[in-house]
Amino acid sequence: MTSYQVHTTDTASQAAADLLKKAQEKYGFVPNILGVMAEAPPILKAYMTLAGIFSETSFTETERQIVLLATSLANECNYCMAAHTAIAGMHKVPEDVVQSIRNNQPIKDGKLETLRRLAQEIAEKKGNPSQNTLKAFLEAGYTQGQVLEVILGVGFKTLSNYTNHLADTPLDEAFKPAEWHAQEAA
Repeated sequence: MTSYQVHTTDTASQAAADLLKKAQEKYGFVPNILGVMAEAPPILKAYMTLAGIFSETSFTETERQIVLLATSLANECNYCMAAHTAIAGMHKVPEDVVQSIRNNQPIKDGKLETLRRLAQEIAEKKGNPSQNTLKAFLEAGYTQGQVLEVILGVGFKTLSNYTNHLADTPLDEAFKPAEWHAQEAA
């Protein structure tokens, strides 16, 4: 494991500090993952930009959180599972949906389950989900364009998943009530 500083607006370079100030305004604090990414301002900018773009997809907030949680589960990212569990709660994502993903269990809602499965398979199989998974996703009422939107979400979330693995990002106090460990979902 490499040790990375969790930067603040005071310790980050000017380019990163400006981005961290925006995060502080939006969230009320600077999440540790963003503080770590501040070591390389281009990844911080890319991550924050992709977050904004992913929020513009045709998916509902619940569907977006499913993609992000399923990706984090597939990539076994303890930090992002906790963070997105907390974020999902703030966005009123049904608790049973979140718990199903955290426990690596099917979501009861069949349409949402096809989304979870597609996102998880794209992450696990390096962009090669099975034809059956794709077919089920489309038959559930999603579109081919939304397949590409899932790829956007997987790519966006993978940036933070991999950064957290490398940096062993400490979990923020705000996310501690939702702490998660990969072995729990095995």
